[in-house]
Amino acid sequence: VQLQASGGGLVQAGGSLRLSCTASEGTFARYAVGWFRQAPGKERNFVAAISRRDGSSTPYADSVKGRFTISRDNTKNTVYLQMDSLRPEDTAVYYCAAGPSVIQSALASQAAYPYWGHGTLVTVSS
Repeated sequence: VQLQASGGGLVQAGGSLRLSCTASEGTFARYAVGWFRQAPGKERNFVAAISRRDGSSTPYADSVKGRFTISRDNTKNTVYLQMDSLRPEDTAVYYCAAGPSVIQSALASQAAYPYWGHGTLVTVSS
Protein backbone atom coordinates (compact mmCIF):
# COMPACT_ATOMS: atom_id res chain seq x y z
CA VAL A 1 0.00 0.00 0.00
CA GLN A 2 1.23 3.51 -0.78
CA LEU A 3 0.62 6.32 1.68
CA GLN A 4 0.41 10.03 1.05
CA ALA A 5 0.71 12.41 3.98
CA SER A 6 -0.46 15.98 3.54
CA GLY A 7 -1.67 19.01 5.44
CA GLY A 8 1.55 20.30 6.92
CA GLY A 9 2.50 23.95 6.90
CA LEU A 10 3.47 26.97 8.95
CA VAL A 11 1.26 27.94 11.86
CA GLN A 12 1.59 30.19 14.89
CA ALA A 13 1.73 28.76 18.38
CA GLY A 14 -1.77 28.03 19.63
CA GLY A 15 -3.03 27.35 16.13
CA SER A 16 -4.33 24.19 14.50
CA LEU A 17 -3.56 21.97 11.56
CA ARG A 18 -5.12 18.78 10.26
CA LEU A 19 -2.88 16.19 8.67
CA SER A 20 -4.21 13.55 6.32
CA CYS A 21 -2.81 10.15 5.43
CA THR A 22 -4.43 8.71 2.33
CA ALA A 23 -3.86 5.19 1.08
CA SER A 24 -3.70 3.98 -2.48
CA GLU A 25 -5.91 0.96 -2.00
CA GLY A 26 -9.45 0.35 -0.93
CA THR A 27 -8.64 -2.17 1.79
CA PHE A 28 -7.18 0.51 4.04
CA ALA A 29 -9.68 -0.39 6.75
CA ARG A 30 -7.63 -3.54 7.35
CA TYR A 31 -4.61 -1.48 8.37
CA ALA A 32 -3.70 0.10 11.66
CA VAL A 33 -2.15 3.53 11.11
CA GLY A 34 0.38 5.42 13.14
CA TRP A 35 1.70 8.96 13.06
CA PHE A 36 5.32 9.59 13.96
CA ARG A 37 7.41 12.73 13.88
CA GLN A 38 11.02 13.68 13.59
CA ALA A 39 12.28 17.05 14.76
CA PRO A 40 15.52 18.46 13.34
CA GLY A 41 18.51 16.62 14.76
CA LYS A 42 16.37 14.21 16.74
CA GLU A 43 15.14 10.67 16.34
CA ARG A 44 11.71 9.83 15.02
CA ASN A 45 9.12 9.33 17.75
CA PHE A 46 5.59 8.09 18.14
CA VAL A 47 2.74 10.61 18.11
CA ALA A 48 -0.56 8.73 17.79
CA ALA A 49 -2.06 5.61 16.28
CA ILE A 50 -5.42 4.14 15.44
CA SER A 51 -6.36 0.48 15.24
CA ARG A 52 -7.74 -1.03 12.07
CA ARG A 53 -11.39 -1.20 11.05
CA ASP A 54 -13.39 0.64 13.73
CA GLY A 55 -10.42 2.50 15.17
CA SER A 56 -11.48 1.68 18.69
CA SER A 57 -7.94 1.91 20.05
CA THR A 58 -6.18 5.28 19.82
CA PRO A 59 -3.03 5.62 21.91
CA TYR A 60 -1.22 8.97 22.08
CA ALA A 61 2.19 10.13 23.14
CA ASP A 62 2.02 11.92 26.49
CA SER A 63 3.28 15.13 24.88
CA VAL A 64 0.21 15.40 22.62
CA LYS A 65 -2.58 14.00 24.78
CA GLY A 66 -5.51 16.38 24.98
CA ARG A 67 -4.25 18.42 22.01
CA PHE A 68 -4.12 15.96 19.11
CA THR A 69 -6.92 13.70 17.88
CA ILE A 70 -6.55 10.82 15.46
CA SER A 71 -9.48 9.51 13.45
CA ARG A 72 -10.17 7.51 10.33
CA ASP A 73 -12.64 7.56 7.47
CA ASN A 74 -12.45 4.17 5.81
CA THR A 75 -14.79 5.27 3.01
CA LYS A 76 -12.10 7.75 1.98
CA ASN A 77 -9.09 5.52 2.75
CA THR A 78 -7.85 8.33 4.99
CA VAL A 79 -6.61 8.77 8.54
CA TYR A 80 -6.55 12.24 10.05
CA LEU A 81 -4.47 13.84 12.75
CA GLN A 82 -6.15 16.95 14.12
CA MET A 83 -3.57 19.04 15.91
CA ASP A 84 -4.76 21.83 18.18
CA SER A 85 -2.99 24.15 20.61
CA LEU A 86 0.21 23.69 18.66
CA ARG A 87 3.51 24.52 20.30
CA PRO A 88 6.92 25.31 18.83
CA GLU A 89 8.14 21.95 20.10
CA ASP A 90 5.64 20.25 17.78
CA THR A 91 7.75 21.41 14.84
CA ALA A 92 8.82 18.30 12.93
CA VAL A 93 8.37 16.23 9.83
CA TYR A 94 5.31 14.08 10.39
CA TYR A 95 5.11 10.60 8.89
CA CYS A 96 2.20 8.21 8.64
CA ALA A 97 2.68 4.48 8.59
CA ALA A 98 0.37 1.51 8.10
CA GLY A 99 0.41 -2.13 9.04
CA PRO A 100 -2.08 -4.96 8.47
CA SER A 101 -1.19 -6.98 11.53
CA VAL A 102 -0.48 -4.50 14.29
CA ILE A 103 -1.67 -5.75 17.63
CA GLN A 104 -2.94 -3.23 20.16
CA SER A 105 0.16 -3.41 22.35
CA ALA A 106 2.37 -2.57 19.36
CA LEU A 107 0.47 0.41 17.96
CA ALA A 108 3.15 2.82 19.24
CA SER A 109 6.04 0.82 17.82
CA GLN A 110 7.64 1.95 14.57
CA ALA A 111 8.81 -1.60 13.89
CA ALA A 112 5.20 -2.78 13.65
CA TYR A 113 4.53 -0.75 10.50
CA PRO A 114 5.92 -2.00 7.18
CA TYR A 115 4.48 0.78 5.03
CA TRP A 116 5.54 4.41 5.32
CA GLY A 117 4.62 7.56 3.51
CA HIS A 118 6.81 10.54 2.79
CA GLY A 119 6.62 13.10 5.53
CA THR A 120 4.87 16.41 5.72
CA LEU A 121 6.55 19.33 7.45
CA VAL A 122 4.84 21.11 10.33
CA THR A 123 6.43 24.32 11.53
CA VAL A 124 5.06 26.09 14.59
CA SER A 125 6.31 29.61 15.16
CA SER A 126 6.42 31.23 18.59
